[in-house]
Amino acid sequence: MQTPVNKLKTALLAGQVQYGIWLSSGSPVLAEMAGHAGFDWCLIDAEHGPNAVTGLTPQLQALAGSGTPAVVRVPAAEVWMIKQVLDQGCQNVLVPMVDDAATAALMARAMRYPPNGIRGMGASSARASGYGAMPDYIRQADAQMCLLVQAESRAALDNVDAIASTDGVDGVFVGPADLSADMGYPGQPDHPDVVRAIDHIIARTLAAGKIAGIITFDETRVPDCLATGATFVGVSSDVTLLNRSLRGLASRLKPPSSSEPVKSR
Repeated sequence: MQTPVNKLKTALLAGQVQYGIWLSSGSPVLAEMAGHAGFDWCLIDAEHGPNAVTGLTPQLQALAGSGTPAVVRVPAAEVWMIKQVLDQGCQNVLVPMVDDAATAALMARAMRYPPNGIRGMGASSARASGYGAMPDYIRQADAQMCLLVQAESRAALDNVDAIASTDGVDGVFVGPADLSADMGYPGQPDHPDVVRAIDHIIARTLAAGKIAGIITFDETRVPDCLATGATFVGVSSDVTLLNRSLRGLASRLKPPSSSEPVKSR
């Protein structure tokens, strides 16, 4: 049994646009459904979603069954979080709130085994190696890991060149919501200053030869995302789509509410 080739990383390094969806519900059923929907990747959100470590495995198993690559966003830039996610078999990791090159370098080292990194040697009994069925896993795993770091603050904006050029960082992902808030425009990711900042981050990431990513919850804005050169493109979330569908159906079926009492005849 061989270490799986990371087909998402392969496609992104080849410059192919890869569309994906956020999984924020914590549901393996929705993960499986999303995996069969036709997206290029599905991201399990452990930063804002209710996804503790033990809840990741059923969703990773569901996505593996669908053949759609999984990405996990860890809660924070912590080495031990990276280790647990990798040992569960995830090859693609998104790290939030990476504000400087030192943090990016630490995350890159956490993704790799010694002597190139500091990843603990525990995968031989974990899902990542097929519970020991992949005898060469520790020698093959590093090449299949993909690290994306999030630039979502003024500090990251200032340090984007150093972050993007960090060895072991495969790409930089813009977080429009947090970036706009930190720039003083909460809830205004379309503010001209924020748009210029996003364009700058993506441009500098591409200049460093790295993958650029972004997310939008407005389908009509996808062409704008592509125009910047981003290829790792998030387009919505399971919670957003389900909520929109449920509310839409209810509003279409139910008559407008009225505070007037029903008149008896």
